[in-house]
Amino acid sequence: MSYAILALLVIFVFLIFGFALRKWIRTQPMLVTMAGMVLLTAIFDNLIIWAGIVAYDPEKISGIKIGIAPIEDFSYTVVAVILVPTIFNLLAKVQKK
Repeated sequence: MSYAILALLVIFVFLIFGFALRKWIRTQPMLVTMAGMVLLTAIFDNLIIWAGIVAYDPEKISGIKIGIAPIEDFSYTVVAVILVPTIFNLLAKVQKK
């Protein structure tokens, strides 16, 4: 399985999760956070790959890159930005009961 297919599957699952719980999530702050996190991911992932700490099998990546970081590497950031506030708000709602 390629990194791209795995990344798309994971993002798809968490987009459904985020959509189902959307009444607890404010969209504008999430989009601002997403932009900042993607920018930081672009900077630091490129540094980590350039330093040789992480390497990707060229046959398993899509070939689309931001700098030297494959686009699939950004899926973790997208999932975290969706998952963290969703779980936080869900747990806060459950705790109020």
